[in-house]
Amino acid sequence: MNMKVQLHASVNPNRVWITNPSSLFLLCVGGDGDGELSPADARLAMMELANMISVPMALTAVIRLGVPAAIWASGANAPLPATALLPAGHPDPSVLERLLRLLTSHGVFSEHVGADDDGTRRYALTSVGRTLVPNGPSGASYADYVLQHHQDELVHAWPRLHDAVLDPAGPESFARVHNGVSAYAYYGQEATELMMRAMTGVSKPFMETLLDGYVGGFDGVETLVDVGGSSGLCLEMIMRRVTTIREGINFDLPTVVAAAPPIARVRHVGGDMSKSIPSGDAIFMKWIFIIWTNDECMSILKNCHKALPEGGKLIACEPVVPETTDASMRTRALLGHDIFCMANYRTQGRARCEEEFRQLGLAAGFSGFRALYLDPFIAILEYLK
Repeated sequence: MNMKVQLHASVNPNRVWITNPSSLFLLCVGGDGDGELSPADARLAMMELANMISVPMALTAVIRLGVPAAIWASGANAPLPATALLPAGHPDPSVLERLLRLLTSHGVFSEHVGADDDGTRRYALTSVGRTLVPNGPSGASYADYVLQHHQDELVHAWPRLHDAVLDPAGPESFARVHNGVSAYAYYGQEATELMMRAMTGVSKPFMETLLDGYVGGFDGVETLVDVGGSSGLCLEMIMRRVTTIREGINFDLPTVVAAAPPIARVRHVGGDMSKSIPSGDAIFMKWIFIIWTNDECMSILKNCHKALPEGGKLIACEPVVPETTDASMRTRALLGHDIFCMANYRTQGRARCEEEFRQLGLAAGFSGFRALYLDPFIAILEYLK
């Protein structure tokens, strides 16, 4: 492992930052003995937090400018200067370079400064940055997820987050700035298509991880129902890999399945999961519960229970927050996603820990439960009837 160790004695001689450039984990060793930062370090930490909005907005900007795709160039990933990433004759490439330097500090790009030239900074994609490049025929990537999260209409919701805290039973922040209209109702065709690409970009790598690691999970299943299956992408991936499944049912709102493409051995069925769910040997769902209250989750789980035979299973893939709060990348990603959903989709919906999911399932009538963590963001929750 290529590990760079630096001792910042001028700030605090007892604290050592050990930085692994490939994973960008930060380890603070020693300190003042009680975990407290020095006053100077505390002020610096708050300064970083106060300017944190610069990171996603800079990321959005470089995606809109086509920077990741230009650097990747069909796999070349050759370090390029800002001048090569802008139109010829651009009056001030240093403006882009400032964005690239910030994102380099957050692990999206690597910076290369040659000793034998004029000191020009060049940038390549790290493993984090490569998630912004399409991988496969769909053309989707995490770039679409970043763009979807930072559309103008969604960004406008954030200054009203405190109002949602004071009045959690009222509209979410998004609706408060858009005359009571929810994000889903507000979206036009372009925004809806962007969301679909974003979900594809996130779903495909997770589904590949699930299909590789969830060994035997679909054994004995002849009819599989995907609740909230949207276009049917996940169901198609499962059925392509698990050929013993004879029929798939892609279940979503009628307006959603009406736009779903034809898929071999799959029926698209419109309906409302809060009322009833088609029967099958197993039910699959992904990223459903976070926008619903406990009572609403209970209703959906009971409908799943009714739709399954004895011995049937529900396979729910959800972000699961840890019981205790820490500063890990995983915890920050999960809790940040929870607040994004709070602001833009549903104040009263929320992320849940494993025990909360287990208790909801037992209360809905399921007799068995287990959680599998094959992916760092989305867990597989298996409920047995």
